[in-house]
Amino acid sequence: MRVLGVDPGLTCAGFGLVERSNAGVKAVSYGAIRTAPGPVPGRLSSLYDRLEELIGSLEPDALAVERVLFNANVRTAMSVAQAAGVALLAGAQADCEIAEYTPSEVKLSITGDGAADKARVQMMVRRLLGLPSTPKPPDAADALALALTHLQTRKLRRMQDSA
Repeated sequence: MRVLGVDPGLTCAGFGLVERSNAGVKAVSYGAIRTAPGPVPGRLSSLYDRLEELIGSLEPDALAVERVLFNANVRTAMSVAQAAGVALLAGAQADCEIAEYTPSEVKLSITGDGAADKARVQMMVRRLLGLPSTPKPPDAADALALALTHLQTRKLRRMQDSA
């Protein structure tokens, strides 16, 4: 099972692919997609193109995207929501299983504490995946955490959906 996590953002979107096999779970690829300053439609198009390339080359079975929650900065929330929509579209068009997780769901899944800080999540991502150092940028670590969350909660989500 291969899961691509996407931490959406218009300026910087993190991505991380994890794979579960009989040998365990490992990080296959991670990093960030950066868009050049300019009009939003062009940036969204660039993000979509890059996600489409990643999905095509990494061949994930599922896509896990951070669910956008409204925060105090409406402008930031809107651009993150637009980037999340682009990620969801790219995954759906590639016929990936799609899941969305809130930040607190990811923190709870990775650390056991839904209010954990970013440093603790990053440290646990590094440990869970046996990485020599914390993934950079932080958006990549967040994306790996999303992918790990999906691997850990997938069976439960399917049972809930069928109930």
